[in-house]
Amino acid sequence: MAITTNPIIELEQEHLVQSYKRPPFVLTHGKGVKLYDSEGKAYTDWVAGIAVNALGYADSGLTAALQEAAGGLVHTSNLYFTSPQAELAGMLAEKSFADRVFLSNSGTEANEGAIKFARKVAKDSGHPDKTKIVAFSHAFHGRTMGALALTPKEKYQAPFQPLLPDVEIVEFNDAAAAEAAIDDRTCAVFVEPVQGEGGIHPATTEFLQALRRLCDQHNALLIFDEIQCGLGRTGTLWAYEQSGITPDIMTLAKPLAGGLPAGAILTTEKVASHIHPGDHGTTFGGGPFVTSVACYIVDRISQPEFLEHVTEVGNYLVDRLSEINSPLIVEVRGRGLMVGMELSIDVAPIIEAGYEHGLLMVNAGTNVIRFVPPLVIDRPHVDELVDALTAILAEQGEQING
Repeated sequence: MAITTNPIIELEQEHLVQSYKRPPFVLTHGKGVKLYDSEGKAYTDWVAGIAVNALGYADSGLTAALQEAAGGLVHTSNLYFTSPQAELAGMLAEKSFADRVFLSNSGTEANEGAIKFARKVAKDSGHPDKTKIVAFSHAFHGRTMGALALTPKEKYQAPFQPLLPDVEIVEFNDAAAAEAAIDDRTCAVFVEPVQGEGGIHPATTEFLQALRRLCDQHNALLIFDEIQCGLGRTGTLWAYEQSGITPDIMTLAKPLAGGLPAGAILTTEKVASHIHPGDHGTTFGGGPFVTSVACYIVDRISQPEFLEHVTEVGNYLVDRLSEINSPLIVEVRGRGLMVGMELSIDVAPIIEAGYEHGLLMVNAGTNVIRFVPPLVIDRPHVDELVDALTAILAEQGEQING
């Protein structure tokens, strides 16, 4: 699609740092799972702000929660008690393994905090040399300097070397490789129960259970990054529930506050007891406006019927995508409404063709289309997607074959 002469696009290209490549239309509003551009064209959204907009657009309950929150405090800093922050922390603890919560502004901030927590626990426990962190191939934990060191993608890391030292990257889903890497110098193991940016790769139950055993054996913290796969995305409230184990720390973000910037570090009392005033902080994290909205989001998503819907439609999505008869499809995989379709070709032309068919899609690597729609998406939207993808893949196949 050619870049248009839209004044918004021209203004963006003149003044914003050009760190993103965007398609040539301007989104203006949405309703349900549809987004609309400035020309009035509708798009079914299979991106959801990258797994953020769990309730879609113009949801009446979320709108009411935003309006109520706007009538209260917007910001006070963490120097003072506020009710919504305490309520959200209590809700997250009640609904998970955690005893305590630290609230941040984003997922990468949550992961940076988790790195600090792990280092602090090791030092407090009399092991100042216990600084190694183990992470895995295809992982994505963020783009700040600590989180970036745990994100083994050359394109992301190379311009910013040297990164945080003492990080060892191990093959994902390889318990033997993990056992060789995790030792008494390891303070933490970071893992996504379902990898997002890396291509929608679910961790096996056996792998996650092996990591739990190895962390216990070597007194290391097991840290689950559920920034993309948590809070209902995989059909259970937390992805760790499907593994039969619990982590020591879990990081959250994306859908937590319905599109407002919010992240969280959930932790056991054993870990939290090592964190004292001055050890970590944030100006905006846990603000009353954001946490008030987050309370609504967590309550809504945690309802059993809501999670059942995610599972049902997610299974239907996998089944329907698997029915597409195209030699370009390598595999369809995922859990709940976090699904990847791996192709034998670069998916960029597929995503671009999707715009003409009224679809917003996103990649996960060069050859995987990632489907992380609003969690309120339904079967007719899946059918619409499959019909369009069938046509797009047929067109691409014809072009490849000449």
